[in-house]
Amino acid sequence: MKTTIINQTENKNYTSLKPRITKINSKVTRLLDLPVRFTYSVVLVDSETIQLINRDYRKLDQPTDVISFAYNDGIQAYHEFSDEIGDIFINLDFVVKQALDYGHSAEREYLFLITHGLLHLLGYDHMNPKDEAEMFDLQKEILNDIASR
Repeated sequence: MKTTIINQTENKNYTSLKPRITKINSKVTRLLDLPVRFTYSVVLVDSETIQLINRDYRKLDQPTDVISFAYNDGIQAYHEFSDEIGDIFINLDFVVKQALDYGHSAEREYLFLITHGLLHLLGYDHMNPKDEAEMFDLQKEILNDIASR
């Protein structure tokens, strides 16, 4: 699995984390038995930009931490159609704020949001308690030895 990072902000603090994103990709590929050929993009933005995206695509006129746009619907679709699975938009303004709120490093929060967004691209969701538990348990397993609390 390959990740392209597009930084649309002045913040360059997270560029050194690419090797850990590669570890996340490897772990997701292994745990979910996915083909290695998949690619996705992570677009780093500020609160103003993600608020516009949230308003235009989700009809919510407020900033958020992460938004994912999957090109296909669920894991099975990727086995059949495309190597590109989608785009993840991460609000770097929220990375620092949420890290402070949750009591862990900004690096961990950044890697968490990538993992969370990636699972959304692969069809995981948290719209009901069962799906939420499955997705959140998987996030913990993926990040456990890559981004400690």
